[in-house]
Amino acid sequence: MDVRHLQLLRELADRGSVTAVAAATHRTVSAVSQQLRTAQRDAGMRLVEPAGRGVRLTDAGRLLAEGAVEVETALAAVQARWDAYRDDPGGPVGVVAFPSAATLLFPRLLDAAQREGIELRVTDLDPAESEFAGLTAEFDIVIAHSLGGPRPVGAESLVVRELVAEPLDIAMAPSHPLAARARLRAEDVAEATWIGVPRGYPFDTVLNAIEQRVGEPLRVAQRVRDNRLIEALVAGGDRLAVLPRFTTAGNDSLVLRPIVDVPALRHMTAVMRPDRARRRAVGTVLAAIADAARQQT
Repeated sequence: MDVRHLQLLRELADRGSVTAVAAATHRTVSAVSQQLRTAQRDAGMRLVEPAGRGVRLTDAGRLLAEGAVEVETALAAVQARWDAYRDDPGGPVGVVAFPSAATLLFPRLLDAAQREGIELRVTDLDPAESEFAGLTAEFDIVIAHSLGGPRPVGAESLVVRELVAEPLDIAMAPSHPLAARARLRAEDVAEATWIGVPRGYPFDTVLNAIEQRVGEPLRVAQRVRDNRLIEALVAGGDRLAVLPRFTTAGNDSLVLRPIVDVPALRHMTAVMRPDRARRRAVGTVLAAIADAARQQT
């Protein structure tokens, strides 16, 4: 059994199409298709089948794709021990984080990677929660967040390490009437005008919970992605927003108040493919990320 064929089937399972596999592995679509045909011939049965305009794995193909994870994880563990024996840092590491986590973690992370001699590539993206798991195909460590628990949607087969549980507070200008209260309840904010996030993004879950609690829809004036923009929109008027306690910029133009009768806690986690989680360099970077998270909270 050719390990390269197993790896190819795994990539197809993770990326969903021959075109995506070709782009990620720097091959042509025809070359990937040819390799799939070779893998099927060697296996003696169909590993892929038509699905719309593309293909999908058969049950046999999925079995081998799952086996590829086991093989690559074992190989990564051996490589990590070999790197430690040679005192080799363990190769480059790619990390992606949503913007507020990047602001929290990356400054200390860059310093730590430099001290350890690790080549670090950092990127900031702001996906919906359901998109974090897919990013592990491109990055060694994905910093994700979820309101439903430490494991983001779609990350069932991935390695997840919780970094911090961060309260989500209600943000407002200091002049807002609710700023005088130490704590808030859903009924206190039901009549407010809100700056929200796109539907499907974690913070929107808090607004949904408030709506369910009070039994009526909230008035959401705008929906934007960037927390710093949300901060500016809230500070400049009478609107409210949901913002994270640890990663919101501290200044005199904004007040944060906890809301106590709806779930308002996000779990910040590191999500990785099982094989990449075993790499020595990834372990070193993950430890630095966890340390940076502890220091900021």
